[in-house]
Amino acid sequence: MNILTFDIEEWFHCDFISDNSTWNQYETRIHRSVDRILELLEQKNRTGTFFILGWIAEKYPEVVRRIHDNGHEIGCHSYYHDLVHRMKPGDFLNDTQRSIALLENIVGEKIKYYRAPGFSITENTPWAFEILLQLGIETDCSVFPARHDYGGFPGFGESEPARISVNGVTLKEFPMNTRNLFKRNIVFSGGGFFRLFPYPLIKKWTREASYVMSYFHPRDFDAEQPVLKHLPAMRRFKSYVGLSRAFRKFEYWLNDFETVSLLQADKQTEWEKTKIISL
Repeated sequence: MNILTFDIEEWFHCDFISDNSTWNQYETRIHRSVDRILELLEQKNRTGTFFILGWIAEKYPEVVRRIHDNGHEIGCHSYYHDLVHRMKPGDFLNDTQRSIALLENIVGEKIKYYRAPGFSITENTPWAFEILLQLGIETDCSVFPARHDYGGFPGFGESEPARISVNGVTLKEFPMNTRNLFKRNIVFSGGGFFRLFPYPLIKKWTREASYVMSYFHPRDFDAEQPVLKHLPAMRRFKSYVGLSRAFRKFEYWLNDFETVSLLQADKQTEWEKTKIISL
């Protein structure tokens, strides 16, 4: 099962350091970047799930409408792109609720999918799952089932669909997939590692995996985007490596593998047989 998802945010949202009050000073690149993705998916007759930042929805509602009008599923990616484990429960509730309301108003449908920025829901923030359920989210894609720069959830176990139980209520979870490389768990199906590794290796790893959760950003395919000079050296490398080759690799990946949206993955999953994680 190869699940096709996108995190819709601007090129400067790769930075978890900058003050969001400065965002309006940056160049807008979201329209051309999203259009390029949508045109390719239309050519390939593919449907995916798009987790959209509330800030994008409020500032550029036409981007959300275009994605939705092209037949893709809409999910919430927070409002301000803040890491969940840095937030208090009340702040997380307000941020998520604000984003969901904006998205639902634009598309006229219930928003039932969520992904945290940086996969930043951890074992120490079980309250986040409870709040998601409270807000009507049915399916989450925030868990990184290993240690991670922005948190991680090592106790989740194997990368596979599961049910998370919080106070007797259940949330469906589609976690990230990981691969152990040099004693480190990495994700090759999106972001910096997808851009870094040669395509034959990405292809090999995808073929060997029974479950793949992709996560592409518009900025992953934008080789002409400005460079944020203030980023730490390693973060800058991860954010800008391989940009010129990424879209071609993405085309190859779509040509070589069948993909499904979250709705399709949900229908294919035998939930009664999945593990239950009680928090």
